[in-house]
Amino acid sequence: MRTRKSTYLVTAVVAVAAMALTGCTAPNTASTPAPAATNASDVPDKPSAPVTLNILDVAGNQKLTGPMVDEFIKENPDVISAVTWESAGAPDVVGTIKPQVDSGSLSVDMVMTGTDGLSAGIAQDLWIPLVTDYGDRVSNQENYIEPAAAMQELAEDFGVVTTYYPSGPLLQYNPDVVTDVPSTPEELLAWAQANPGKFGYARPANSGPGRTFLQGLPYILGDEDPSDPENGWDKTWAYLKELGATIDNYPTGTGQVITNMADGTWALIPTTTGWDIEPRATAKEPATIEAAPFDDFTWVTDAHYAVVPKGQSADKMSAILLLLQYILTPDVNAMAYDSGYFYPGPAIEGATLDKAPQASQDLLKEFGRDWYDDLIEEKPKATPLVPDQLVKAFDIWDREIGTGKFEEQ
Repeated sequence: MRTRKSTYLVTAVVAVAAMALTGCTAPNTASTPAPAATNASDVPDKPSAPVTLNILDVAGNQKLTGPMVDEFIKENPDVISAVTWESAGAPDVVGTIKPQVDSGSLSVDMVMTGTDGLSAGIAQDLWIPLVTDYGDRVSNQENYIEPAAAMQELAEDFGVVTTYYPSGPLLQYNPDVVTDVPSTPEELLAWAQANPGKFGYARPANSGPGRTFLQGLPYILGDEDPSDPENGWDKTWAYLKELGATIDNYPTGTGQVITNMADGTWALIPTTTGWDIEPRATAKEPATIEAAPFDDFTWVTDAHYAVVPKGQSADKMSAILLLLQYILTPDVNAMAYDSGYFYPGPAIEGATLDKAPQASQDLLKEFGRDWYDDLIEEKPKATPLVPDQLVKAFDIWDREIGTGKFEEQ
């Protein structure tokens, strides 16, 4: 069963140093490393010979972009002959990549990551400034939809957004148990108090829906400053403490949340578009599980990025740039609809559902929600907290909300 990777910044500040010293490294598959490109002029329009790319995926991104890469290889065998994928967690990024960058011997050519691995690598000066150095070679970025362009701004020119989704927060519920569906935080609290032990969510530092719920509440509750969890979230922290009195434990991963919904342990959870659609489409949850929005909320957005370790050879850099330009074309980017994992998924204008594979169209017709698209269009969107503020939010939640009810990782 595929495990969704955490995609935020807890490692960037909390664990970067430790990862740099103790993380495992991938085996070096290159016997004689090609010389690194020292500037953009060194990188040819096309590799001198087909290259093999080794991609590290720390965000569950292969599910979305793997088919895009396969299509590129099929259409451009003179550019890329083969691709190998390796999966890891975002906390492994620095420990894996830093020794390779420091030694000048890369065995990982590109990393697919969320904002956590992106920022951890920025902090350790591991990534090539892709947009700064090669923006004219990835010109399809000009076609980002507006919220994907906002997520691109968070990359500080080191990463390239490949997929995007509005995330949440939404609510998912068992209609056999929840007959009066909450539509406000106050109604949610009242339901949880009347049904102790039947509502829950995962530790935000380890869960996409958990951190989306955490970051979305300040907007819904009308906190003073949704961008400042330390000084501007008085209503949110007070609310979560009261809500927490009804929760016995917080799982340290979203997978257990889905299990709790599937086996009836819980009947109501915060969710995102992707975590609502895919578990039902893949039979991890009953298809009868329902979802609902809050009456008034702001989408907290999310994205995946491609980053390249420093020291990349000219030929491989050329291949990567051609691949990224290809991924950011509407017909190709539409593959990101996939099984709803990152719904909608595409980051590019014109990458509409009718361009997606028929299997995706059929799946989303059956398991999607007919009100999602209107809601995505209507409701405001906000980018996630910046790295240092997100780490503060996680720390405060761990100390004041979750303490004693989750296992430290």
